[in-house]
Amino acid sequence: MTARMLIGGLLCVSLFAAVAPAADAPSASPEKAASALARRVLGDKAALFAFETIPADAGRDVFEFHSAGDKVTIRGNSALSMCVALNWYLKHHAHCDVSWYGSQVNLPDPLPKVDKPVRRVAWARYRYFLNYCCFGYSLPFWDWPQWERLVDWMALNGINVPLSVTGQEAVWQAVCRRLGLSDKQLGDFLAGPPYLSFGWMGCLDGWGGPLPARWNERHAELGQKILDRQRSLGMTPILQGFTGHVPPGVAEKFPQAKLHKIAWIEWKTYLLDPLDPLFARLAAMFMEEQSRLFGSDHLYASDTFIEMTPPSGDTKYLDRLGRAIYDGMVKSDPKAIWVLQGWLFFNNARYWTAPRGKAFLDAVPDDHMLVLDLFCDATPVWNKTEAFWGKPWAWCFIQSFGRTVQLGGSMNRIARDLPALRGNKSAGRLEGLGFVNEGLDYNPPVYDLMFEMAWRDAQPVDLGEWLAGYARRRYGRDNADARAAWGVLHSAVYGGPSTTRSIVTRLPSMNSGGVSPGLDARLARAWQLLERAGDDSAVAAQETYRYDLVNLARQVIANRSPALHRDIAAAFREKDLAAFEAASKRFLDLLADLDELLATREEFLLGCWLEDAKRWGDNDAERAKMEWNARRVLTLWGARSPRDYARKEWAGMIRDFYAHRWAWYLGEQAQALKTGKPLDEKDFARRLLEWETKWSDRHESFATRPAGDSLALARRLREKYAQAGKPNAVSLTTNKPVTCSHSLPPHPADLANDGWIDTESFWATDVAQTGQEKPWWQVDLGQPTTVGRVVVVGYFGDKRHYGFTVETSTDARTWETVADRRDNKEPATAEGYVCRFAPRAVRYIRVTQTLNSANTGRHLVEVMAFEK
Repeated sequence: MTARMLIGGLLCVSLFAAVAPAADAPSASPEKAASALARRVLGDKAALFAFETIPADAGRDVFEFHSAGDKVTIRGNSALSMCVALNWYLKHHAHCDVSWYGSQVNLPDPLPKVDKPVRRVAWARYRYFLNYCCFGYSLPFWDWPQWERLVDWMALNGINVPLSVTGQEAVWQAVCRRLGLSDKQLGDFLAGPPYLSFGWMGCLDGWGGPLPARWNERHAELGQKILDRQRSLGMTPILQGFTGHVPPGVAEKFPQAKLHKIAWIEWKTYLLDPLDPLFARLAAMFMEEQSRLFGSDHLYASDTFIEMTPPSGDTKYLDRLGRAIYDGMVKSDPKAIWVLQGWLFFNNARYWTAPRGKAFLDAVPDDHMLVLDLFCDATPVWNKTEAFWGKPWAWCFIQSFGRTVQLGGSMNRIARDLPALRGNKSAGRLEGLGFVNEGLDYNPPVYDLMFEMAWRDAQPVDLGEWLAGYARRRYGRDNADARAAWGVLHSAVYGGPSTTRSIVTRLPSMNSGGVSPGLDARLARAWQLLERAGDDSAVAAQETYRYDLVNLARQVIANRSPALHRDIAAAFREKDLAAFEAASKRFLDLLADLDELLATREEFLLGCWLEDAKRWGDNDAERAKMEWNARRVLTLWGARSPRDYARKEWAGMIRDFYAHRWAWYLGEQAQALKTGKPLDEKDFARRLLEWETKWSDRHESFATRPAGDSLALARRLREKYAQAGKPNAVSLTTNKPVTCSHSLPPHPADLANDGWIDTESFWATDVAQTGQEKPWWQVDLGQPTTVGRVVVVGYFGDKRHYGFTVETSTDARTWETVADRRDNKEPATAEGYVCRFAPRAVRYIRVTQTLNSANTGRHLVEVMAFEK
């Protein structure tokens, strides 16, 4: 590799070209800070860009750029705006791409001209980034070079309010010393590195501790570096607010204080009642020590009840509670703004009724709070809380839970729903967007589009066109197969919340499940297209291309595992030992193939994660403790739960952990078939838990460098796996060109003739949204073809029925009705509605849906045509 890459959460390599870092102190001018970032990203080619300061636009961030001779002049009201302008030029004019999973920055020579100045103003005052959990699932073992690259990426994407809680343990160390608590009492409070951020949210104490002796000191220094760089680039970091979560030692030191025991999964923690006088004293102490170490930018995150229930539901109590938490900030910093995660209103909706939620938020002046609506990628809560009862709020995605490895994201919501929301009066004070991501996940375009939307107007984005442009800049040139691959990925996994988890990382059992076969087939098609794009040697040479190819191949192979598991389960039910062992071998071979593929990319190596952890220990005991933390959070997490929440499809992890679990289980089930004595499942579960517990204590090393050729291996494995799933509804219509009156993303027209009868894969529209009384779907068979039977499959699985007509034509102008089922009352089934008629020459078939008894949607799972 000529340029090494940032691995989101396990860095073995670097995000940008290997260039010596620039020393831009916080006092550096905006122009110098932006220029230094350009050098880190572009090396010597940064000299082709000049940076200048301009005034804000009515208080809003603004940038502009244009060509000046053979250079580009970039202007912005801050270093951050200049960095966004640089990235906008790189993306949309130079066709380059910078991400935390590889970068393609081969600038054209000469630079593309921008004769007409480009100017954009950010409508989003707040561009937020990072979940507390991300500090546990991606960032816990990072050092400064890794953070430097991520902060540069933040700046290029215009993030101006990042959560910045690195080094908080040093604040608590200072507070505990002032309280007279012992080092042991501090150690019982501070958790291990992956769990620290859960402590800041009040979820647990001490789990995974004690920390290495120099950890607090070293991380205070690291936190200061991060904040200095963020501030120099024009960001306003969000620091920690006092939540009331206190060390257990406080209960011993202040026995008269009112403390509540709060439960979360396996842990119980102490919450100091915000109405107790000690709360204000400790809040002031905390804020003072934090300001001394890290300064302040007046933004403070505080989530006292993120997944816990307050001790009382009385609205007067909740009013006083909100006021006390806010006072804990504002009495030390009159300019304080409380940044609250709106997750509590989703996670504990039964408790947080409208009167309670309103009482809690109304206690804080509107302009002194920002609420993050975390889960807008699936279930927003702004529309259930009257837009948070008048508070400024930001439209956010979680996108990544536990930093699991999967392909997908709700890009259609970003492209369509967010622009529409900006003109919706019921959205109240929508003032920002962002990600409250639990990890730096594996889908760069989702983040790319979201932060770009902060600078776009309120018009929907044509996502197909945007992804075509993304493919071009990602691989450095326009390639028809790459464009087509991303078009398939759009409809397959980037149109809604990703649900592509495979059976690979599940606990072994005989219970089958898995992904939709239609989805599996579409991803296999995308793999074929993306692999073919690599026939262009210039595309194949890009590390961004190789990463994307391996990530896509990984998903397809992992998605094949449920089908192989079903073969195992079927043989087991039939008590066919030979078939069971053969199916088990195929399944375990798949795991070995998956591990081998992932081993070709540094982004997917367990060894990097473990080695990053161990470097923070100064002796064998500390290194062992750090490795225990790194292993445990990926597996059991706690003593036994939330087990596999942060699971990883990584090389080393599959071979040494998941494949071992499956091989052990399948071997014991094979023995049960041989002896006729059923496996004691409870006993096996006990033994498996014991083995997983011991796995955290092990110390074998894993590769930190890739092995093998990604392209060659992906090509070989595609021949083995991508052809395995065959469509179950092939007919004359399969994969022929289609049109329709309208479609809802992610349900385009071609899903109704993709060859699959599968309720995860269907065309859909909604007459309530479109106003179209007779929505239609139409297929072109390509030439006149004899047809005497059409089968219409509507959405099935409940008691609904559909009314429809079927028409045929030879020229798409004159139509003949061959089936009129507008009065149909028969329920929709997987077998579909069979429509027979005298065979005739047909080129076009049109289905018009007139009724759905269940709702206003119209759905076609499949439309098939046959000669007779």
